[in-house]
Amino acid sequence: MTDISKILSMCDHTLLRPEAAWDEIKELCDDAVKYNTASVCIPLCYVKSASEYLRDKMKVCTVIGFPHGNTTLEAKVFEAEEAVRNGADEIDMVINIGMLKSGEYDFVTREISEIRKATEGKILKVIIEACLLSEDEKIRMCKIVTDTGADYIKTSTGFSTGGAVFEDVKLFRGHIGENVKIKAAGGIAALEDAEKFIEMGASRLGTSRIVKIAKAAGTGE
Repeated sequence: MTDISKILSMCDHTLLRPEAAWDEIKELCDDAVKYNTASVCIPLCYVKSASEYLRDKMKVCTVIGFPHGNTTLEAKVFEAEEAVRNGADEIDMVINIGMLKSGEYDFVTREISEIRKATEGKILKVIIEACLLSEDEKIRMCKIVTDTGADYIKTSTGFSTGGAVFEDVKLFRGHIGENVKIKAAGGIAALEDAEKFIEMGASRLGTSRIVKIAKAAGTGE
């Protein structure tokens, strides 16, 4: 039988829609605390308010360079620093995908390294938007994420042409270093899929739907 409590504890309970209002963010935070998720993952503009609202009852995760990743390195570093100042515990950054595809691997490495410095002491997850990458590019990103000291490699933003797929998690597992974990995100809608991602090596899931399933089932009531 699926252990929904275990799955919930590995979920970044997520709301990143551009029209998300503060009342929705508060409800997300309340549900995260009630169902004991790993964190809430919210837009940067709400981090300070959410941190004050939660009062250390739940970790706050936010995103930078989101969702396209093609802002400047300096802008991303500023976002990361501001996120930390405002109380973020975890940072999910989007790489510059165009630079990767242009063969500018040193730039991508430097970008992650600079954001790693700006978020020292916090968890850093690197979103590579796997649906836009070749297999060779995914493997290269596994090495870069490992070498830069980031904590997680993350499959997707959920705002591009595809989300998490089992094959990518399997590929990551075979090429990341021991210091790197995997976050699967984007389109995870069923407990069975969540469970399989975990079995294949994901340590975190980016989703809001698992909490919705728990609420519908009366879990935690």
